[in-house]
Amino acid sequence: MTTKYGKKAQDEVGKALHEEKKGELKSGSTGKTVTSRKQAIAIGLSKARQAGGKVPSKRSSTRSPRH
Repeated sequence: MTTKYGKKAQDEVGKALHEEKKGELKSGSTGKTVTSRKQAIAIGLSKARQAGGKVPSKRSSTRSPRH
């Protein structure tokens, strides 16, 4: 079984979580301080993706309608 995430992704997410705990992690567009763990993880994965790390592609933002 192959792993979904590479070492680079793990390192970037770890750095982002440490920065979030210290209150130093800022969101990209607004520059506000990140307070959510989920948002910190997303920022870490995004940085790893930009650096060429092994990270699965993002989920689509559109949802299928319920019937």
